[in-house]
Amino acid sequence: MAGVRVLVGTQKGGFVLTSDGRRTDWEVVGPLFGGWEVYHVTGSPADPDRLYASQSTGWFGQLIQRSDDGGRSWQPADNQFAYRGDPGTHQWYDGTPHPWEFARVWHLEPSPTDPDTVFAGVEDAALFKSTDGAASWTELDGLRTHRSGPGWQPGAGGMCVHTVLIDPTDHDRLHVAISAAGVFRSADGGRKWEPANRGLRSEGIPDPDAEVGHCVHRIARHPDRPDVLFMQKHWDVMRSDDGGDSWKEVSGDLPSDFGFPISVHAHEPDTVYVVPITSDSMHFPPDGRLRVYRSRTGGHEWEPLARGLPQGDCYVNVLRDAMAVDGLDPCGVYFGTTGGQVYASADAGDTWHALVRDLPRVLSVEVQTLQ
Repeated sequence: MAGVRVLVGTQKGGFVLTSDGRRTDWEVVGPLFGGWEVYHVTGSPADPDRLYASQSTGWFGQLIQRSDDGGRSWQPADNQFAYRGDPGTHQWYDGTPHPWEFARVWHLEPSPTDPDTVFAGVEDAALFKSTDGAASWTELDGLRTHRSGPGWQPGAGGMCVHTVLIDPTDHDRLHVAISAAGVFRSADGGRKWEPANRGLRSEGIPDPDAEVGHCVHRIARHPDRPDVLFMQKHWDVMRSDDGGDSWKEVSGDLPSDFGFPISVHAHEPDTVYVVPITSDSMHFPPDGRLRVYRSRTGGHEWEPLARGLPQGDCYVNVLRDAMAVDGLDPCGVYFGTTGGQVYASADAGDTWHALVRDLPRVLSVEVQTLQ
């Protein structure tokens, strides 16, 4: 019987949750790397036993961990992330120059076909690539040295590459999202990049056609339609039908169009999930009621999904990397909260239950479907 492995990164360690295809009984392993921030844990689509984890502390810096046995054991990989050449400067909040500094790895994106190839999106915003299972890393510096780079400014959470999408039909075609610069895309494996932000509107940018400066929180797509992208940004849920050439708003009847994560149903390319929060200053659900919203029409029309979720006095947030889906039928949907709960739905969001409670603050949730 097929199964599911849910990989959870938290502020004080990583956790691995495993179930069979019924998704009713779960084994919980962890904390892995207890006491360390685990920003992201993810698995290779090409090898279910290969996992990667981004681990960091203020004392010991950044470390990448690798598992070759599905998370039962781990070994530290290379920590040598160095910007190529003179990193130069970017703008700080007040417009003054700020040195480009490496802080942490926010997101790891393994190749769909090669378990040894993995991309790393880091803070300050840059993209790295390893082709030897994280034994060594090379910066794809065409992104950081883009002509607009000196004008990039950090969002409230830092200036980071937090989303990396690899086109499943053309692995040289990449999209990344940077907070707070916007979406960039490459057609040649990451050597050259161009902004892909036309149609985005952002408060504080006087030019409505600004090339960069947009605080994108997350982008997602269905593998069967690589040109259709969905975005949750700092205000507005957006959609592109042309690979990022242009964007249109699809916030529709959401109670708030501010949030962080966005995910697409495994089998229905027009079914999209978001978790609205009250505002950019109040990072909790509207009216204290935790609800996932689902659109079955690719946006505009949204329905609240609340059965099994707390509907009063709930003031948690769901971060940008903390929602994912599995590949089973019916599709499973999973998300983690800043209050330490990981919720799951085995029926595409109709009903929910907590897999675990009282974990540390959840930073990321990824899912592997095991055959």
